[in-house]
Amino acid sequence: MKQLFVTALLALALAALFACSTKAPDLGMSEGKFAVCPPDLDCVSSQATDDKHRIEPIRATGDPDKVMVDLGTAVESVFGGKVLLTEGNYLRAEFKSRMLRTMDDAEFFYDQQAGLIQVHAVSRGEAFNFSDSRDRIEEVRMIFENMQ
Repeated sequence: MKQLFVTALLALALAALFACSTKAPDLGMSEGKFAVCPPDLDCVSSQATDDKHRIEPIRATGDPDKVMVDLGTAVESVFGGKVLLTEGNYLRAEFKSRMLRTMDDAEFFYDQQAGLIQVHAVSRGEAFNFSDSRDRIEEVRMIFENMQ
């Protein structure tokens, strides 16, 4: 029994290490669109058309500079959130999960004319992420909307 427990613990540790070490997915926009969500990863996008991956964009109005500062603050208010890049109306971030320290990558684009922030978030590893991507974006939304 003890050997089974040690083996299971070792397997879990190796899986966590693998999940943390996977490289970031291809991010960025091409012709105003985020990359399509991979079918085998925890991924959400406001531009997705299927229910599994679809998430609503974040409503936003006002000066792009203020919106992007507020968005960055909201991202960094979420546990494990870190802004990596802000260029104009585009923001890229990563999130480290509480459980097993897996990583998610997220990107946001503020479409001022539409009054929306388009979002895309994808996990770096499928195994232990569950619905963290969706939950994190919803938490960013709630914090951001309370700032507006």
